[in-house]
Amino acid sequence: MAPTVLHLRAESKPLEHRSALTPKTAKTLIDAGYVVNVEESSLRIFDISEFKEIGCKIVPEGSWIDAPEDHIIIGLKELPEDTFPLKHVHVQFAHVYKNQGGWRQVLGRYKGTLLDLEFLQDENKRRVAAFGYHAGFAGAALATQTWAWQLTHPNGEPLPGVSHYENEGALIADVEKSVAEGEKKAGRKPRVIVIGALGRCGRGAVELCEKVGITDILRWDMEETKTPGPYKEIVESDIFVNCIYLDKPIPPFLNKESLASPDRHLSVICDVSCDTTNPHNPIPVYDINTTFSHPTVPVKVERDPPLSVISIDHLPSLLPREASEAFSSALLPSLLQLNNWRNVPVWRQAEELFEEKVKSMSEGQVDGKSALIEGQS
Repeated sequence: MAPTVLHLRAESKPLEHRSALTPKTAKTLIDAGYVVNVEESSLRIFDISEFKEIGCKIVPEGSWIDAPEDHIIIGLKELPEDTFPLKHVHVQFAHVYKNQGGWRQVLGRYKGTLLDLEFLQDENKRRVAAFGYHAGFAGAALATQTWAWQLTHPNGEPLPGVSHYENEGALIADVEKSVAEGEKKAGRKPRVIVIGALGRCGRGAVELCEKVGITDILRWDMEETKTPGPYKEIVESDIFVNCIYLDKPIPPFLNKESLASPDRHLSVICDVSCDTTNPHNPIPVYDINTTFSHPTVPVKVERDPPLSVISIDHLPSLLPREASEAFSSALLPSLLQLNNWRNVPVWRQAEELFEEKVKSMSEGQVDGKSALIEGQS
């Protein structure tokens, strides 16, 4: 029997430096008998030579389109909008199972199969691999920098574009500097509220705050949000980091009325969950995703302080090497079963979910079916 061919495609999303496979995990797959093709990429944090040295076959960027149909295409972020049919098995995050904008058009392209990384679950209904920790970590970092920037630039100038960091230490150093500058202006460090604090994403946000010396942290999770919002504790904090996984309609955490409170200190929202186009977004005060080039979007408020939202949907790419290594290592046991994926529960369940969602297109609805867990792709 011919070996299974895994094809790592180049990411096309601007400033997406992460990779679903790393040289380390690719080497393990090759040692297990897989053929691993790796597309050239100007964005990937790992140099193409790192893959070549361990035995990967290097192929041109975008060559997945014309690859043999039995090759399994592996990526991270969603594919660019287009109309040609998707004939392969695709392992990636697609962002189409929760009524996101354009979901019908994306699902309608599949003539092959989508195995969505967001919904790979083990026997305990826990995600097999997730970028949640680094999403929360990076989101809290940018939120803290934005809080300090607002204080040191009271003319309303938005936070400038940011680029990825080579390692966590460099990021921490920058955020510590920002916190010191903000503290000098405000006379204190910020109060931060993290909702979803017990999940991987929330833990990342909390740990960033702790590492840069922020101690006034409200750690909220399902217990604290049993009573419907809006919540005054959010607007009374300086920074709100949203780390929940939205799988059903819930009352908003805040709204324009709560933002009008005279007790509002809130000046930065980082919506790590990024349910921007979800009709049930619990933060209904913004409607666009931001980017690393333009990290914030202003919210119109009636009084000071100004309010900005960070809604970057690939926050872990701020720390692409660490995030890729952690994610790919967690995914590796499942990747090693791709040569027989239809007989492996984690992949078979992903296929069944895909078929269910395709069928639901004709029924006019998509219903989430996973537990309330954190995550960002």
